[in-house]
Amino acid sequence: MKKYTNYLAVGLLSSVTTLGGFYAINKLDNNDGNLITDARVANKGDFEYVDYKGNYGYDAPNFVEAANKSVNTVVAINNYQTQSRQRSNDPFYDFFFGFPDEQQQKQQENQPAGSGSGVIISADGYIVTNNHVIKGANKIEVKLNNQKTYTAELVGTDPSTDIALIKIEEKALPYVKFIDSDAINVGDWVLAVGNPFGLNSTVTAGIISAKGRSINILRQNSDSPVESFIQTDAAINPGNSGGALVNANGDLIGINTAISSPTGSYAGYGFAVPANLVKKVVEDIKKYGLVQRGYLGIQGFDLSNDQAVKEFNSRYKKSIKSGNGVYVSEVVAKDTGIETGDIITEVDGKPIGSMSNLSFIVGSKRPGDKVSVKVNRDGKVKDYTVTLRDSKGNTNLRSKSDLTPTEILGADFEPLTEKQKDNFGLNYGVIVKNLSQGKLAQAGIREDFIILKINDKEVKNEEDVNKILKNHKGRVSINFIDYYGQIYTKGFSLD
Repeated sequence: MKKYTNYLAVGLLSSVTTLGGFYAINKLDNNDGNLITDARVANKGDFEYVDYKGNYGYDAPNFVEAANKSVNTVVAINNYQTQSRQRSNDPFYDFFFGFPDEQQQKQQENQPAGSGSGVIISADGYIVTNNHVIKGANKIEVKLNNQKTYTAELVGTDPSTDIALIKIEEKALPYVKFIDSDAINVGDWVLAVGNPFGLNSTVTAGIISAKGRSINILRQNSDSPVESFIQTDAAINPGNSGGALVNANGDLIGINTAISSPTGSYAGYGFAVPANLVKKVVEDIKKYGLVQRGYLGIQGFDLSNDQAVKEFNSRYKKSIKSGNGVYVSEVVAKDTGIETGDIITEVDGKPIGSMSNLSFIVGSKRPGDKVSVKVNRDGKVKDYTVTLRDSKGNTNLRSKSDLTPTEILGADFEPLTEKQKDNFGLNYGVIVKNLSQGKLAQAGIREDFIILKINDKEVKNEEDVNKILKNHKGRVSINFIDYYGQIYTKGFSLD
């Protein structure tokens, strides 16, 4: 018995020694009385150790409420298009599997061509998504988080920002609220909500990594892109496009649009259109039927772009130095006071560091709006008040009813060259160029297709297109040649 008593005494002594050492090593936080251990924060000379909670012991952020709010406002979108099997280059394949005919063409209509996400922004069914998610669709299918499915109406698009507005017929829908995206900060927590790889209602977390990013991705769809993306490291993958980037309260910061990746999948860099720009685009589409975008009436380039400066100096025998601001290389609007060679440094008191920065500030305003512009001219500061114009040089607002037929069709039309006429055996026709999201794209007509006839009338130039469709109401018939040299006819309503 004495033997076991000795063991017990040794055990008790060891326990007391351990507890004593613990309290001797630790100290009380003078602010709240909580114990702060060396494992949590310890000053070791110039170094500081922090435990997994971070923020010196404060709890990590909780995204449960924000996730629960936002997943019900984000929808899945399917883009359906006409996809026709064309004659193959293998005669044996065509022999055994048949040549495409009208019946086969009909069977290939409304095939899934892509998918993405969208964000409900009103209780009555308005949904924001990316233009590239619904581009070319002749049917847009929307699936809510509760699995209800709808066919959406396309309200309008803006390729310059890659934003589109669609609508479903429903009431009392949950919707997201916009916040002032100018007030967000690098380092703020964000959630990306969408349907990556078809995985519905996926939520990922990260922070705002940068603001005002330009990645030159929208120039392929627009001659005047507006890029001032919010960059985030929240995981964004194919299928997230058009989904929501929200803050820790579940409010809309931006619309997820693009990723930067060598593989096409998440690599740490995602980009979203800021909520303030999205809101302006949506308001314009709903009120006017199209986006009212202001232009300063100049051409220029970033002085921070060393390569652009070098090329300009080489081409025009100049000695422009790199730096901040936008160098005015050409003045389109002659009555603004701005001159070629000026360096734009501020607009409405906001510093201009790049062309994308300038495009974002000016493009967020409407034709007819006045802005104050500060320029540096040969070392002297000049201030001007400039009335913004639209892309056609007008200072007044235009509604959808003011558009020309070619603007409604959403393309430019170039006459056939003599070589093209010889190749196709034609003496009339126009080539579709600069295709945007308009009636032609919705009908499945692609860039570089050749339009032969409109409403059974031959066309040879863009003037013919406008003349035939001017004051036309109702359905339009388009006779065209595709990439494979096959002739088709498509019909759609111009209204």
